[in-house]
Amino acid sequence: MRVKPATRNPQLATRMTYNKKTVFNTACVILFTFGVSVICLGTILPEVTKKFEVNALAAGGLASILPLGIMVGSLFCGPFADKNGYKGLFMLCCTLVMLGMEGLAYGNSWGIIQVSVFLIGTGGGALNSASSALVADISEGERGAKLSILGVFYGLGALILPFIIALLSNYFDAFTVIGGLGAAVLLVIILIAIVTFPEPKQQGGFPMKEALQMIKNPVLLLIGMVMFFQSGLEGLVSNWTNGFLQDGLKIDAQKALMGLTVHMAALTLMRVALGYLLKKYKETTVLNWCYGFILAGVLIFWLGNSFALKLVALALLGAGFAGIFPILLGMVGDKFAALSGTAFSIIFVIALIGNMLLNYGMGIMSFQYGIQQLPILLVVCVLLMGGLLWQSKQHFN
Repeated sequence: MRVKPATRNPQLATRMTYNKKTVFNTACVILFTFGVSVICLGTILPEVTKKFEVNALAAGGLASILPLGIMVGSLFCGPFADKNGYKGLFMLCCTLVMLGMEGLAYGNSWGIIQVSVFLIGTGGGALNSASSALVADISEGERGAKLSILGVFYGLGALILPFIIALLSNYFDAFTVIGGLGAAVLLVIILIAIVTFPEPKQQGGFPMKEALQMIKNPVLLLIGMVMFFQSGLEGLVSNWTNGFLQDGLKIDAQKALMGLTVHMAALTLMRVALGYLLKKYKETTVLNWCYGFILAGVLIFWLGNSFALKLVALALLGAGFAGIFPILLGMVGDKFAALSGTAFSIIFVIALIGNMLLNYGMGIMSFQYGIQQLPILLVVCVLLMGGLLWQSKQHFN
């Protein structure tokens, strides 16, 4: 289906058209790239700390750089996309991700590693927020379902990296695999260059006053606080589970990667199922189910005393995480359609402040009391998120 893009001022519209299916497929590839890049650090954090001989506090600081970068990318990409469109933004951000992955793979100093993680975060954060806004723009009437399908590709990207590292572990170390995948991002840049994207929504001038009013919107802020804990939980699981299983349960590195793989597989499968569930059930009903999975997952992760139970917990957490972001983003896209990029930027910035603070807090806890405290922090965050989620749903019933 070819669509002529709409603009705020029709006189500024060009004759260029875009293909909805092609644009959606490209957005999926972009989010796949984000999934691969964002899981890099969590996958090899134990190896990085050993290579540079740093302690848990430094590891927590490094883990907090990733959400800081994602927050910076998310902050600027929405207004930029609303005013200038998506193509240039996507090409620039993929380049940053590519450079960051190469630096993480081959950097020979702690400073280079820190800069590389920041580049991955900045480029990846913009790719994540802008690709979600793009799909929301072209999916009126089915935003939640389309954003769920889009999220499948984040899961696939995050899933494939630990799988490939484990598969090739007898031939290449994890750093070399990340370097090879980083080079492959060049193919994504070429794809973006040849695809036609929708025109900017605000070609007649960016409505700064409206955008500033959105920052004070109580509904947007409430959803943002749900995302604060949701993003923090995802970051804690992605960045610290591998080390928790290795140090806390004394599981070897290759077997520990299975936990992250199971988690991302469950998230991906649930995202596939959401495309069907959101057509049959109310969005708030599916949100309740997802939160129930998360609550059950953290309790089992905390109380379960075997590796098998930890895997069950990680699967439940993946299934629960799958629905929160796309469903709430779909609601935000419906409510703030004219400035969806800006609305998504606000949401993602709040979310990533949570990711950054909770990761850094976990680093301090790990340094002071040991990584075994991870389940307790997860339980506290889930309970706080539950109260905020209940309040936010009242605005959409």
